[in-house]
Amino acid sequence: MSDSQNESFTRSSVRIYLRLLSYVRPYWIPFAVSILGFMIFASSQPAMAWMLKYFVDGLTAGSSGEFLGYPLIWGFPLFIVLVSIYQGIGSFLGNYYIAKVSLGIVHDLRTALFDNFLTLPNRYFDNHNSGHLVSRVTFNVTMVTGAATDAIKVVFREGLTVIFLFGYLLWMNWQLTLVLMGILPVIGVMVSSTSKKFRKQSKKIQTAMGDVTHVTSETITGYRVVRSFGGEQYESERFHKASEANRERGLKMTRTGAVFTPSLQLVTYGSMAFVMFLVLLLRGEATAGDLVAYITAAGMLPKPVRQLSEVSANIQKGIAAAESIFEQLDEEPETDTGTYESERVSGRIEVRDLHFNYPQTDKVVLEDINFSVEPGQMVALVGRSGSGKSTLISLIPRFYQHTQGRILIDGVDVSEYRLRNLRRHIALVTQHVTLFNDTIANNIAYGDLAGAPREDIERAVEAAYAKEFIDKLPDGLDTMVGENGVLLSGGQRQRLAIARALLKNAPLLILDEATSALDTESERHIQSALDHVMQGRTTLVIAHRLSTIEKADIILVMDQGKIVERGSHAELLAQNGYYARLHSMQFQDDAPHA
Repeated sequence: MSDSQNESFTRSSVRIYLRLLSYVRPYWIPFAVSILGFMIFASSQPAMAWMLKYFVDGLTAGSSGEFLGYPLIWGFPLFIVLVSIYQGIGSFLGNYYIAKVSLGIVHDLRTALFDNFLTLPNRYFDNHNSGHLVSRVTFNVTMVTGAATDAIKVVFREGLTVIFLFGYLLWMNWQLTLVLMGILPVIGVMVSSTSKKFRKQSKKIQTAMGDVTHVTSETITGYRVVRSFGGEQYESERFHKASEANRERGLKMTRTGAVFTPSLQLVTYGSMAFVMFLVLLLRGEATAGDLVAYITAAGMLPKPVRQLSEVSANIQKGIAAAESIFEQLDEEPETDTGTYESERVSGRIEVRDLHFNYPQTDKVVLEDINFSVEPGQMVALVGRSGSGKSTLISLIPRFYQHTQGRILIDGVDVSEYRLRNLRRHIALVTQHVTLFNDTIANNIAYGDLAGAPREDIERAVEAAYAKEFIDKLPDGLDTMVGENGVLLSGGQRQRLAIARALLKNAPLLILDEATSALDTESERHIQSALDHVMQGRTTLVIAHRLSTIEKADIILVMDQGKIVERGSHAELLAQNGYYARLHSMQFQDDAPHA
């Protein structure tokens, strides 16, 4: 690593660490109490060596020996008890209050990360796998606290211990102590070179841990697919590979530490041996008690010095973890520059000269899209997979931001609406229904709908033809649905999603393959419910079922990001063009049998 790279690395580490320490600020009172506790603990260390001087000298003097003006026989034991109480108070204050700070920081960082998830744009989730994101909230945050508080604990407790011991040694014999201090530059060089390795290896460990979480999450979520397609062996190998990479990187980091610690110990104890030699050689008029006290205090130094040197690994792990956390927290949130709010829109949609490509890609997804929808009309979007249908409807609630062209609702561009206000006017039902591990009632009355009257929920359930299966459940609307509604069938989940949309009572309705998971009988019920809910509402439908498309006021046929045909079902069939070919291939199975 060049000098400029070293300098950049150090600056980056200091900047990240200082930012990390800013999370300690709200907890400055418990933090200050913990520092006081560590100071008390550290100041008790030389006392142990100091009292040995009097003990040894007292033994030499025989039974007449005194300790601090009291008879040695009970004065010395009493002092030991008092010092241990004093040390215990310091240890409690230090450890308890630093833990309070540590757990507070874990909580603050976790909530900051989670709240940040709720503001990030869709593209961020498109570009990052869920396992790595979950790993940040669980694994990385705990690594960070190792740097923010555990490291600080060692720095203060052991650092103050070293200072008090050195102070005592200087007071006893400053010439010998200066010799002992000669090893400090050697320790500094060793710590500096090892720090860089620790940080680099720690980043690799965090990435590997993210891979482990990701594979686990995917396998648990898709366990049905894994089992039905015999993917057990593949998933097992994938997990073993990710776990093995994590193991190897962890072992590499341990190896670095395992070599570093004994090397440092060798340097420290070698210096100690040299000092002992000098003590015995140059004892002069020092009493036996003086020598024992000095050697004891010097012998207490290697442990805190070693722990101070090892703290570098914790700090570098924390800095590497903090880097990934701050990277996410610094991401630009979902753009919301709009200021316009409407109590309720009428539902007129106009799309003018719309072009769109996803950020960081040159591939055009939508090109020259123009159409308008009057309030209460139903528009069906039809086309092959990948033709741009889902992207188009994702631009209306601004899940993605269009940069060229205009999308107007009631004559106002969607970018001018406040995001929450815009989305309040839109009810969305997709093919992939998301349900939370909560009751049916809470899944229907979710988010802004929470607190809706029970009667309204029941009406929505009835209108979505979900009442028949809910009534058969043990707790009715209060039945827990399991993770993502695992205890319900696809059709039942879909009906709950439609009930949620019905309860929202929004003027704009977007149905993305909303009836695809339903059997024919359920679809007939749902179609009746949709016919009811679509009255007086502007509806955009992506559908593959003929029964849904036939009822549309306008059908927009899309191919490769363009609208290639438009008109009613009968008009498009009469044109005998793209729609007619698509219809004959895709919809003939849906046609009514004679």
